[in-house]
Amino acid sequence: MLQTITISNKDILHHVQINCQIPEIIEQIVTRNIIISAIEEAGIKVEIKELQKAADRIRLANKLQSAEDTWKWLEKYCLSLANFEEIVSNSLISGKLAAHLFADKVESYFTEHQPDYTSAVIYEVVLDDRDLALKLFYAIQKGEMSFYDIAHKYIQDTELRRTGGYRGIVCRQDLRPEVSAAVFTAKPPQVLKPVITCQGVHLILVEEISQPELDRKLRSEIMAHLFSEWIKQQCQQVEIVKKIDLDSNTL
Repeated sequence: MLQTITISNKDILHHVQINCQIPEIIEQIVTRNIIISAIEEAGIKVEIKELQKAADRIRLANKLQSAEDTWKWLEKYCLSLANFEEIVSNSLISGKLAAHLFADKVESYFTEHQPDYTSAVIYEVVLDDRDLALKLFYAIQKGEMSFYDIAHKYIQDTELRRTGGYRGIVCRQDLRPEVSAAVFTAKPPQVLKPVITCQGVHLILVEEISQPELDRKLRSEIMAHLFSEWIKQQCQQVEIVKKIDLDSNTL
């Protein structure tokens, strides 16, 4: 049995190569360079206080409550203090660039795409038999059965059955188009007439529909989405020159 295993930079690079991770890493490198170039072009500056706050957030996220915890974390990931400072800076400049590019575009995007952020609370039973689904639907309408009774009887999954078919809070993109169209035109609380998809026949209780509010959380989500799309566009416009020796284990 091996008592000692020595791992070198060459071993790590070779592992990256044979596990087909190079394209992903190249994409990350390209993205970082695009961000740095855009930051410099826009003349965006990072203040010391901002760096300190960003460093505190990273320590908090990684539960680094003391200097000893931080050093152990750096050692685990083979990072120097300079590397840590670079991580902090990278996390900060991405956010500052996103805000610089898209902070004033969030409201118009939200207005245009507001239906996409509407959410619904639904319960669902998926059946194989359309006739049975219709029979159960009309039984609910007549008050002969409740949706809970049907869920308890026809759902096979134990945990889902216990929750009465609860699907949680869903948005349009979470559902198949034919289901989404029915759900978001409902008048809650309403049991929908069975909807047929390739997955089966859906019997759905729409408990609530919530209209979105452009709060701080949603602002951040929209800005992150716009920034991500911008990064994709920039990456497509960049010519990547790979100076990699594919015949060498040292890359």
